[in-house]
Amino acid sequence: MNRRQAIFWISLLGVGVASAQTDPGKDVIGTVTVVVYYGTNGEASAAGPRAKEIASDTSARLSKDERLRFSKYRELGRDMMPLYRTYENWAKPLAPSNEVLLRFEAQSHLSTELMRMDVELWIAQKKILKTDAAMTPDKPLLVLGPEWRGGRLIISVELKPGKPKSKDEK
Repeated sequence: MNRRQAIFWISLLGVGVASAQTDPGKDVIGTVTVVVYYGTNGEASAAGPRAKEIASDTSARLSKDERLRFSKYRELGRDMMPLYRTYENWAKPLAPSNEVLLRFEAQSHLSTELMRMDVELWIAQKKILKTDAAMTPDKPLLVLGPEWRGGRLIISVELKPGKPKSKDEK
């Protein structure tokens, strides 16, 4: 075997070993659900035809905070994304629009009590919020967004441990 053949076989072996290794940063450690609500004291139809009514328990939960208290609420969109161990993640709750985007990244290991996350809210391609949130699983972080069509946008970010269910599972 000559030198070229030896180099070829060694490099081929190296490619095989490198492809067999997995990236631990791509491990899914949870699921983040982002929901955009519209709150108004005026006419709820201003939210548009795609806006959906929300459950009464969700409305009651939103109304508990004085700053989020409105007479009517509508859901404008939602997105559920996997949370990777070390990679940044993006949620697009008003797809196909890029009007509202949320970037999130885990800063600590997910536990049943608490997880620190880096969260950024982007509206109209401008970063309007950056926070290091200490999030409790199944307890949403609520953000009062900008004024919109006579009301306000409310962004809910909820963390759930475990891998997301596939679309076939319900």
